Amino acid sequence: MSQALPPAAAPGLRILLGITGGIAAYKGAELARQFIKAGAQVQVVMTEGALRFVTAQTFQALTGRTVRHSLWDEQAEAAMGHIELARWPDAIVIAPASANFLAGLAHGFADDLLSTLCLATDKPIYAAPAMNRLMWANPATQANLTTLRGRGLRVIGPGSGAQACGEVGEGRMSEPEGIAREVLGDFAPRGPLAGLHAVVTAGPTREPLDPVRFISNRSSGKQGYAVAEALARLGASVTLVSGPVHLDTPAGVKRIDVETAQQMLDATLDAAKSAQLLVGAAAVADYRPAAAEPQKIKKSAETMDLALSRNADILSAVREAQPGLFIAGFAAETEKLAEHARGKLERKKLDLIAANWVGAGRAFDQDDNALQVYWQDGERTLGPAAKSEVARQLAALIAERYAAKHPARK
Repeated sequence: MSQALPPAAAPGLRILLGITGGIAAYKGAELARQFIKAGAQVQVVMTEGALRFVTAQTFQALTGRTVRHSLWDEQAEAAMGHIELARWPDAIVIAPASANFLAGLAHGFADDLLSTLCLATDKPIYAAPAMNRLMWANPATQANLTTLRGRGLRVIGPGSGAQACGEVGEGRMSEPEGIAREVLGDFAPRGPLAGLHAVVTAGPTREPLDPVRFISNRSSGKQGYAVAEALARLGASVTLVSGPVHLDTPAGVKRIDVETAQQMLDATLDAAKSAQLLVGAAAVADYRPAAAEPQKIKKSAETMDLALSRNADILSAVREAQPGLFIAGFAAETEKLAEHARGKLERKKLDLIAANWVGAGRAFDQDDNALQVYWQDGERTLGPAAKSEVARQLAALIAERYAAKHPARK
């Protein structure tokens, strides 16, 4: 059995998935799902024949994008939409690719939207043939494939086995997971963190006082989200454990939403079991109400005492569970930045800690940041700059320090 695709096998990759007419068109839905699961953006283009076997709504629901199928779409073609669409993808994947479509492509026909896109693009084209065994073996089909291969088209499959027509032989469309793996393999991340699983915590946590009120903080999650995206761009497979924020999930990143510190602890411990890196960028509540009231607290007395209980420290808990994990923490400080940051570095047994000043309009709710990063025998200043740039610098430093700890990966 083949391995499942990692969550960030193709962060941000843009794939135009062409579906042609044939019973194997239903497999295109699973192929779209595989690409999206790997972090790719997918735009589906269907032929009129494909619409006879599976609906456009199926693919729209899976991809979140309107399916294109006609060269005569007045709204899209008012701005030469087929040319724009041909420039959009990083790759075109035709699955299933019928004998008729392959023949037309081999002879340069451009009589529908999908064939026109294939002629109007300079991006790599992949085709997963699907047809009756005799159609596949026919010399005309094989001659067309020889022509297309000579022009650089990548043919995936077909497989052999029982066919919808009741015959047995070569011509079955390859399984979606295998097609996805072959295509994504050509675009696999080659960065210094390729092959590693990183967990990032981000955003605030909320500790309920009653059904309508909670204790929280000013964290927007922007820095943690930027770190998750930067690590993915360096090739890591990234799981983002996020508190409540109003941010889009970075491309290619798997996101787990939590609310309380305990939920973040549980999710982080679970995700970190398969990880090599953990970056704790979340602003986790240090304390929670000792007891959350089941009903809304009414305004009555002039004052109210609130009993608090201490939350478990997430980074310390993960370190205890996984002594060998590379852990980078964050420290938000209003005083004695270096002293407090280095104290946390030692106390929590971290590999690295990124400290920043907060308050007085700094860091929280801002688009810019600056970090002072410390490790056992060194330190480095990052920024001030946009949080995305600070994240890029931090991710590069994490990769550098991880390589120093694991020289065998070089």
